[in-house]
Amino acid sequence: MRSAPLRTIRLPIMLMAAAIAAVASAAPTQAVEKVRLAQNQSPISGVSIIADRKGFFAQNGLDVEVFNFTTGKQCLDTVMGGGADIATTAEAPTTAAAMSGQKIALLARTEYSYIKTLTATAAQIRKPADLKGKRIAFTAGTGGEVYTMQLLKAAGLGKDDVTLVNLRPQDMVAALASGSIDAYGTWEPHIFNGIKALASKAAPLDTKGIYAETFNIVLMQDYLQKKPEVAKNFLKALVEAEAWMKANREQAINVVAEFVKMPVDELKPIWDDYVYQVALDDQTLDILNAHASWRLASGNHPPGAVMPDWRTVIYSEPLKAVAPDKVMISY
Repeated sequence: MRSAPLRTIRLPIMLMAAAIAAVASAAPTQAVEKVRLAQNQSPISGVSIIADRKGFFAQNGLDVEVFNFTTGKQCLDTVMGGGADIATTAEAPTTAAAMSGQKIALLARTEYSYIKTLTATAAQIRKPADLKGKRIAFTAGTGGEVYTMQLLKAAGLGKDDVTLVNLRPQDMVAALASGSIDAYGTWEPHIFNGIKALASKAAPLDTKGIYAETFNIVLMQDYLQKKPEVAKNFLKALVEAEAWMKANREQAINVVAEFVKMPVDELKPIWDDYVYQVALDDQTLDILNAHASWRLASGNHPPGAVMPDWRTVIYSEPLKAVAPDKVMISY
């Protein structure tokens, strides 16, 4: 049998090798950037949890080290203190920081959810006006306090018409069970936990639409100026994570539940209460204004503080660069 000339075999191999080398040299190499994320370990951080656990940060060239905290205030304090680069945090710490002159940059809202009220059945609170004369728990300095004030106002009541009790959310169920309070207003999962623990002895009060708490991505302005591409890639990963969550609802619930150490059967019933959306819109601005207005009216602010100019706090350029349709804010 006659063999093919060596040169006719070698030529295709050489051409293939050259083609592979050309493709390899043309492929862009994305440098991996290390990022420290201070994150509230609860379902409200669902988008960033998914971005981390499902690899969207890594796919966008980010090596994210996550530091978990129990409140958004702790997250933002860590960033302002230099212990992390990016925070997930609510409007309350964001507003407090802005009013104290901290040079922060809010890049996007990732979630909002309505704060709720749970009442003791024995207190017979069937409508907001029935709160008159009752003992109501809230958490001072948070969106829960703003919500409580707005709820009373909507019911035609003032602070003098009720007894306000400052409690941590995790202590509210026990207080309601013991009878030391008649109602409490806070965020999930603490309402669900109360209903589960107290069953027929507790009843939710219909207050939807009174006040929604937001969760946001906040960093320092100097970090944004030094690393604008990191900010863009971080937001791109969040946008991709949001899309994945909506396309894979059951998997998303399982991933978030496992990460926050919450039983799936407890997270699933309240999953839709968390509105996961990476955006900058007028709702974001309205809630910041509502919280700042409350601080000014209540005196809960540094001396000489005024309403922040949110145009110096909200930075829309990074989100606009990766998802322009998600920037809908008007000043």
